[in-house]
Amino acid sequence: MNMKRYTQYMYSYPHKTAYGPLEGVTLNQYLPDLAGPGHGLYLHLPFCETKCGYCNLFSVTGQGETAIDRYLDTVERQLRQYEPLFASAKSLFTSLTIGGGTPLLLTEMQLERCFAMIRRYTQLARDTEIIIETAPNQTAKPKLALLKDAGVTRVSMGIQSFFDEELKVLKRSHRAEKARESLNLLMNSGFSRVNADFIYGVPGQSVSSFLSSVKEAVSFGPDELFLYPLYVKHGAALEQELNRGLVLDEDLAFRQYEAAAEWLASHGYRQDSMRRFVRPESPGGSREFSDCGFGSTLSLGCGGRSYLGNLHSCTPYAVTRESCLEQLVQYEETTDFCTVTHGILLSEEEQKRRFVIRHLLILPGLPLAAYREAFHGDAAADFPILHEWMEQGFLEEQGDCLALTEKGMGLSDYLGPMLISKEVQDKMTQWEALHGTKHDPIQREFKEL
Repeated sequence: MNMKRYTQYMYSYPHKTAYGPLEGVTLNQYLPDLAGPGHGLYLHLPFCETKCGYCNLFSVTGQGETAIDRYLDTVERQLRQYEPLFASAKSLFTSLTIGGGTPLLLTEMQLERCFAMIRRYTQLARDTEIIIETAPNQTAKPKLALLKDAGVTRVSMGIQSFFDEELKVLKRSHRAEKARESLNLLMNSGFSRVNADFIYGVPGQSVSSFLSSVKEAVSFGPDELFLYPLYVKHGAALEQELNRGLVLDEDLAFRQYEAAAEWLASHGYRQDSMRRFVRPESPGGSREFSDCGFGSTLSLGCGGRSYLGNLHSCTPYAVTRESCLEQLVQYEETTDFCTVTHGILLSEEEQKRRFVIRHLLILPGLPLAAYREAFHGDAAADFPILHEWMEQGFLEEQGDCLALTEKGMGLSDYLGPMLISKEVQDKMTQWEALHGTKHDPIQREFKEL
């Protein structure tokens, strides 16, 4: 099949570049979507030691303790404004995720303040899953002990490779030996779940070197491995090197993925998605973690997204240092956090697409009965492309679900983007034209959806 396998990572839908200005929208209108239990809380801490070469997330470097304290002052002000909404809706949060950025770049006092603020102004369920991200250079015993005392249940560490040459290409600030030391420390700190992230498709990386990193990671015993293909998007540092002739070998990347997936399967690992592999002795993965980017979520801070019913909102999409700093200033100057000024209101058609994307790209797959109950229709009738994917061997029926086959799983970043609507694609294209960038066009090999 002549195609581009790595088109777009569908970690959520629609993409932030499809968002725009909103008028007359307030969080009060969405209190029913905050009512009772079952919601996620996300705190974005956009501070990093250095910017990784592939990173196009909302993050900034070179910010000292004073700047971070000022940011936390704003987060607390945001929480104070949200507190009456939480009380009115009797909101009970069952997951808390702290991401970035590099959250553990904060001092111990600042981290303690984050947890104290959240517990003061929100109601967390007794069994709330609390997830935080870390990096090898910021993983130290005192901070891990603080996280354990704060009730953190899962720690996610971005390692990417156990080879210094590959880390240098990726512009990661840590070295391989530091990654080993930090992962070992993390594994012996008593957290319920630990996952580690790795990247394939790195220029200069071979199938054997990537497989070596995967095997070494498994020897530490993390509950899950996340294996990501290298994407270089607009605003990432590696973009300039691509413009100077750096080549990403997509065929080699796919062979690396296949080799790792085959080896992990032969050692009992369960593959839930193109990226996620679960250790055989590990309990089932949390739905909260699987729902990252899709579940009912309220975001705190600058750069994170909120998902409440048909309302998706965030600060305007920013990648470059200048645009991120500009958004930080605007966030800290905000006086009314309960009025939503930027985002998108999903039509029923877009909610259908979101439901399909959310479930189809991760096992157990798309629940057909749940789709019928939510939208009073048949998923395969609403999306004829699903029939074509079954004929191509990408999908199969498993009970009441449509699930990716092994063949389809490895092509998730090719298949998923085909479910993007023309309206959303047009909005993304407009954003790209406005900001002087152009992503690869979505390949619609199967014609209209």
